[in-house]
Amino acid sequence: MNQSILIAALIFGFGLVGCDKPPTVVTVPSAVPGPAGPQGAAGDQGATGASGAQGHKGATGESGESVPAEPAPPAK
Repeated sequence: MNQSILIAALIFGFGLVGCDKPPTVVTVPSAVPGPAGPQGAAGDQGATGASGAQGHKGATGESGESVPAEPAPPAK
């Protein structure tokens, strides 16, 4: 009985050691962009925007003062 427990423990221990593998790290190289390609064709003209709302009417201004006109300077 003692030998069968010892043998089972040894087989179990070897089984665990056999499964303990270090992880494999794989590095994937990053893509390096190449030169820019030619410019594409111009796009279509966009639609005209909507008209704005009508503004509010302003208040009536005050009456001005009557000021006499100055005479024109003499002609030279």
